[in-house]
Amino acid sequence: MRAAPRPVPQPLRHLVLVLGDQLDLASSAFDGFDPGHDAVWMAEVAEESTHVWSAQPRIVMFLAAMRHFAAEARARGWALRYTHLDDEHNTGTLAGELARAVQALRPQRLILTAPGDWRVLHALRAQAKALAVPLELRDDRHFWVTVRDFAAYAKGRQSLRLEFFYREMRRRHRVLMDGDRPAGGQWNFDADNRERFDPVAGPPPVPDPLSFAPDAVTREVITLVRRRFASHPGALERFDWPLTRAQALAALDDFITHRLGDFGRWQDALWPGRPWLWHARLSAALNLKLLQPREVVAAAEAAWRAGRVPLRSAEGFIRQILGWREYVRGIYWTQMPAYAALNALGAHAPLPAFFWSGDTDLACLRDALTQTLRLGYAHHIQRLMVIGLYALLLGVEPRQVSDWFLAVYVDAVEWVELPNVIGMGQFADGGRMASKPYIASGKYIERMAAGRYCAQCRYDPAARTGPRACPYTTLYWDFLLRHEALLAANPRTVMQVNNLARVDEGERRAIRAHAEALRARP
Repeated sequence: MRAAPRPVPQPLRHLVLVLGDQLDLASSAFDGFDPGHDAVWMAEVAEESTHVWSAQPRIVMFLAAMRHFAAEARARGWALRYTHLDDEHNTGTLAGELARAVQALRPQRLILTAPGDWRVLHALRAQAKALAVPLELRDDRHFWVTVRDFAAYAKGRQSLRLEFFYREMRRRHRVLMDGDRPAGGQWNFDADNRERFDPVAGPPPVPDPLSFAPDAVTREVITLVRRRFASHPGALERFDWPLTRAQALAALDDFITHRLGDFGRWQDALWPGRPWLWHARLSAALNLKLLQPREVVAAAEAAWRAGRVPLRSAEGFIRQILGWREYVRGIYWTQMPAYAALNALGAHAPLPAFFWSGDTDLACLRDALTQTLRLGYAHHIQRLMVIGLYALLLGVEPRQVSDWFLAVYVDAVEWVELPNVIGMGQFADGGRMASKPYIASGKYIERMAAGRYCAQCRYDPAARTGPRACPYTTLYWDFLLRHEALLAANPRTVMQVNNLARVDEGERRAIRAHAEALRARP
């Protein structure tokens, strides 16, 4: 039975602002919360679904999780001012709804855990200043490293590299350590985690992730989104994500029990029509703060120490959370807002229209795009080395690529999405974040999918020119030609550039012409 709404205290001491990616009843914003003097503010606003053309699964993910969180806050007897998307007087923006709340409730102070989006932080700060109400910003305890700590770590370093940061995190937080040495005698087992499936038998049997059928709250949101955002991309027939803390904990246990053991072995492998494989499907719950990264890492390490999973799987998974996740957040908050506009490679092509439909004759890209639009999900190799790679080789303007990634994935919050795309995927920061552009021809995708995509595709991954030339391969060689000087100066890409010596002038012209024809496609 739903608890009766508690009236907002008057006078109101603190109005605690809770954003859609801050769904943690134990967050820093609630430190010192007194139900007799304080209240909670949440708002569903159209702007958060339209500043990029958000896909329907992403919109449902945020709104449904927010409504479930609001129900938990009410069950605790907390006073809550909650604006629904279709409320009559909804202004459509967070700043506008905050102004309405402050004018109605007259709080003495606003409390906010640091947001995950530069745009949102500055909009709320500006509105609080305009309203002449103090805004107290608190650290987000979901991260091991504060932005201040990362800035201190980065100060004076000519370049930032994940591997060294990750080792420092392992030492500092005593994760996968045996005394002063890394468990197993090495820091990184990435070289052991690149296996591919048998080209005939395919992936061994593996249980799909635990799914969560939409309850009445979520079904109401699905109906609302289908009506309000009917023109937005994506499908909702298979929406089954964890939306509460209890569901997120169940999803974590399911992953540790059933898929972590072979995660390391096949974390980079691709297979047509198999979206989940051994992946965790926990990133959305982590980014909405339904799970604590510390408890996720602790569960993985405990499974290894108990002998339930191999070290290479535990380490490969932990590296993504304790290493990569912390690293990209530090990059984002120490480099913004200029970082979002970086374009070191001078890429200005438009994003292909088929990114919004999946209507392409490239089998691997079609599978990744249609899966993304259907589920709001793709794993890291699909994102980086199928979708992101095509955009990089084609020369798409980086911010268009970033906006697309932010729009379509249910786990997309700008602090994690933008550096992954701008820095890792598109090399638009010129190497601040990654040591090289992640470029490859169609042969890479052929290897990682054991040839299954290429077998059902009209293109030949070995051909760079001609009617059957794989667009990835043509564009890869064109990329080498266009950026030869840059790549030749990088020790990690110089061998790729050296291969150009075997390409005569006639074939170079043919590669360039074919690449331009690919860019001219709608």
